[in-house]
Amino acid sequence: MHVTVIGAGVAGLACAVELAERGARVEVIEQGEKLGSSCCSWYAGGMLAPWCELESAEPLVARLGAESLAWWLERVPGACNGVGNDAPGDVHHGTQINGSLVIAHGRDAGELAQFARRTERFEWLDGEALAALEPDLGGRFSRALFFREEGHLDPRAALVALARRLGELGVPIRFGVSAAATQSMQTDLSNAQQFRPRPPRGDCVIDCTGLAARAVLKDLRGVKGEMLLLRLREISLSRPVRVLHPRIPLYIVPRADGLFMVGATMLESDQPTRITARSMLELLSAAYALHPAFGEAEILEIGTGVRPAFPDNLPRIGWHGGTLYVNGLFRHGFLLAPALARRAAQIVLEERYFPEVQGENPRERRLA
Repeated sequence: MHVTVIGAGVAGLACAVELAERGARVEVIEQGEKLGSSCCSWYAGGMLAPWCELESAEPLVARLGAESLAWWLERVPGACNGVGNDAPGDVHHGTQINGSLVIAHGRDAGELAQFARRTERFEWLDGEALAALEPDLGGRFSRALFFREEGHLDPRAALVALARRLGELGVPIRFGVSAAATQSMQTDLSNAQQFRPRPPRGDCVIDCTGLAARAVLKDLRGVKGEMLLLRLREISLSRPVRVLHPRIPLYIVPRADGLFMVGATMLESDQPTRITARSMLELLSAAYALHPAFGEAEILEIGTGVRPAFPDNLPRIGWHGGTLYVNGLFRHGFLLAPALARRAAQIVLEERYFPEVQGENPRERRLA
C-alpha cells in the first residue's frame, strides 16, 4: 500500500513513521518550506504529562498519553533518564522521564489542593523534598506535587529525530507543496459532513494538517498558544514545573544549553498573530515568581501557534471519502500523536476500528 501523509507536524511525522515501520510505502508532503516552518508543533512545550492533564482533560487524554511515553523513549531516547538531580545542567536532549512538578505560591495554595483532587499518580512533597529534587527551588515553596512517571522532550529536536528516522526508512518529505496541489488526492470531500468508519481500499491519503482541514472538518476551532524561549545559565531545572494560578496556569520547561520554554496561554482564536502585551506580562511574571534569576534571562524568541480542537477538546480519526483525517489534538500534540499514529496505521493497514476516537462518545467507551 502507498500512503501519502499531508502535514509534517508531530501528528503527520508520527503517522508516517508508524506506517513505514509496518511496511507501507509512504511519502510526506508539507506546504512549509522547511521542517517546523508552518506547524504549531514548533512552538509546543513538549511535556509528556498524561496524569497532570487530568486536571482539565478527559480520562481518554491521559490513557492515550500514557501509551505514548514508551513510543517517545524508543524513537527519541534521552541521554540519561530517571528521577533525580544527580547531573545539574543536564542537556535535556531526547525524551527525559524525570517527572513533573506542580507548585503554587502561598496565596494560591488552594489551587494546589484542587489540582490534586482532579489528578492521579502523584506524591506530595514538602519543602525539603522539593529542594532535593530541584536545589535551585529550595526554600521558595513549602509544598509541591510530584508526578514521578511523567516526562518531557524538546519538540524541535523530536521533529528532527522523526524526520531523520523517516530518511532511514526511505520516506521522502516533500516541502513547499501547497494544499491546492494535493486536492486531487482527496476525493469526495465537499459532501462529507461527518466522520465515517469506512475502511480503505487500495492507496490512501492521511490528512494531518490541523486547522487547515477546517474546510472539511467544519467543527474544528483554533486555540492560540503563546510562548517565550529564555536563556538563563544561573539556575538549573531537571523537569517541567507548572505554576498554578487562578487565571492562567503556566509552565516552565527546561531545554538544552540553559534554555527554558515558558508557556502557554490558551486564547480562543485562529489568528496566529504576535503575542499580546498581557500574555507577555503573565509569562514573564510567572518565570520571575518561580525564581528571581529569571529577571536577568535573555529573551531569545517569542512565538505563537494555533492548535486545532473540536468542541469537546478530544482527538478524532475518521474517513472522509478516500482520506483519513487525524485531527483535534488541541494542546496535547506530542502527548497524543504516537497513540493516534498507531491507531491510524492499524486502521489503514488492518482495517481496525477504534470507537474511542472514531465517532462514538469517548466518555462512554473504553480503549480498544
